[in-house]
Amino acid sequence: MKGKSLLIFPATIALAIGILSCGGGGQQSETPAGAPAATATGKPVDAATAGSISGTVRLDGAAPKMKVINMAAEPVCAKEHTTPAMTQDVVVGTGGALQNVVVYLKGDFSQYSFDPATTPVVIDQKGCQYNPHVIALRVGQPLNVTNSDQTTHNIHPVPANNREWNQSQPPGSAPLNESFAREEDTPPIPVKCNVHPWMKSYIAVVGNPYFQVTGGDGSFSLKNVPPGTYTLTAWHESYGAMDQSITVGASEAKSGIAITFKPKAGGAD
Repeated sequence: MKGKSLLIFPATIALAIGILSCGGGGQQSETPAGAPAATATGKPVDAATAGSISGTVRLDGAAPKMKVINMAAEPVCAKEHTTPAMTQDVVVGTGGALQNVVVYLKGDFSQYSFDPATTPVVIDQKGCQYNPHVIALRVGQPLNVTNSDQTTHNIHPVPANNREWNQSQPPGSAPLNESFAREEDTPPIPVKCNVHPWMKSYIAVVGNPYFQVTGGDGSFSLKNVPPGTYTLTAWHESYGAMDQSITVGASEAKSGIAITFKPKAGGAD
């Protein structure tokens, strides 16, 4: 029996090492099976014939009233706000300009090569809110998550096509560095904080460089677009996605594109 025990013990250690090396840790990188095909052999977009697409996203109707966030449980964050913190589901500017809309192109770009997106996109946790509320980045582009609060946060993306991860971030800690191996654009990846349930955000992961998240004026501008016919998609967390076909001719500036969402019935409080 003693001899058998000595044989079992090394085998148990080997099994444990094998489990750890095969993904037992939640933060290990994944093999991007199903990721968009590499475009290293494609051709660059010809700047001489490339066009552009620009326009504005607006809400046609009364926006719902946003709710006050009760941060009594986290006074260190409540003090960061000079006025009561509000939810950010629908943020509307002058003339119904709709903020936090992901606008991007869908189409066949396989014949083109694009420079890698190496500049990190940053989400900061400040005042117990994610800032920005909605971001978009390329497949494989670095994501940096920072914590400007004097309290511990965690960031927990819940993707459908990528690896789910959940990391805590104490105050003063280094940025978290992540990326996504696959597209997730409609809908984007929802993000939550398990410490502060009111915190939420969205991350759109796009397979080409033709995207933008609208700011306070609701405008978007997609440049260096090769001639062709594409689907222009606009996504908003409360109103869903809206598609339209758009054709860009050689060197054509397709401007004045109007994308209009309407409030849901009974959506205004």
